[in-house]
Amino acid sequence: MGCFFSKGRKTEKESRPENEEERPKQYSWDQREKVDIKDYMFNGLKDETVGRLPGKVAGQQFFIQDCENCNIYIFDHTAAVTIDDCTNCIIFLGPVKGSVFFRNCRDCKCTLACQQFRVRDCRKLEIFLCCPTQPIIESSTNIKFGCFQWYYPELAFQFKDAGLSIFNNTWSNVHDFTPVSGEVNWSLLPENTVVQDYVPIPTTEELRAVRVSTEANRSIVPVSRGQRRKDSDESCLVILFAGDYTIANARKLIDEMVGKGFSLVQTKEVSMKAEDAKRVFQDKAPDYLPLLSKGPVIALEFNGDGAVEECRLIINKTFNGTKMFVSENKETASEDVDNFYNFVDIHMGM
Repeated sequence: MGCFFSKGRKTEKESRPENEEERPKQYSWDQREKVDIKDYMFNGLKDETVGRLPGKVAGQQFFIQDCENCNIYIFDHTAAVTIDDCTNCIIFLGPVKGSVFFRNCRDCKCTLACQQFRVRDCRKLEIFLCCPTQPIIESSTNIKFGCFQWYYPELAFQFKDAGLSIFNNTWSNVHDFTPVSGEVNWSLLPENTVVQDYVPIPTTEELRAVRVSTEANRSIVPVSRGQRRKDSDESCLVILFAGDYTIANARKLIDEMVGKGFSLVQTKEVSMKAEDAKRVFQDKAPDYLPLLSKGPVIALEFNGDGAVEECRLIINKTFNGTKMFVSENKETASEDVDNFYNFVDIHMGM
């Protein structure tokens, strides 16, 4: 006995007119927007200023190769960037979720932020960098590093889209895979280096639409001293706990301390557990344990004679009622810094 509904039912093939061709099946992956690799590449350019505006790359991979005497600006976040065989170029890269890899490049000046940074077979590069992992150079000479110093309105959101923290920046902790005895293949740029002298703001009509600033006090990434020699034996550790205004408070404190002549040595954003709190906060750990569950902490290290006293005065005056850890006195401050960064080294597996 046949199915009740089968009698008047025709197959798709039977119901199609004789002169109509069968259409191919449509799958979900066929309906995805096609990516043209040429939209994500600068290749073989000479004496040009080119770029991509915010929203035009949107997390895709990007390639720059065989360019000479060019100014290149990528004002968007990307997945990864490879730069090959470029000479005498100025390059700005917005936040890169993965790696930036320079190969066979020379006489280039760059500002960029990325998860991993690597240079191979290059010479005479000047890099203003934000990178949470150790920068790597290999078979390269005369590579100079400075701290990322750049701002435009969309940049903070692009850092989030790329999964990068503005407070995790090991720009000066460089590892040379191929050191040569008696030679120094990399160095740090002078602290008074003017970023715009190396990577100037673009002047073309299209790229001027991006409202860029290279002023240190406007930089999305806090400008830190890194591994340069400290001016003083006195440092102060401040730890801010997660909340609605943590980033704003950290920036305000940095502006206040730097404005009074103290140096920002380094910053860190990291999650802490109860056992970590005991290592860092010692006998005061119980006071801070309830705050750790709210999210990552932000740590700031300041340096300069009188840093501890001034920092405590600013916090009591400006952030009254906001719970923070701050070194109690200059005698114990160095131990506070050591305890925190020993914990960070363990946490990061360094």
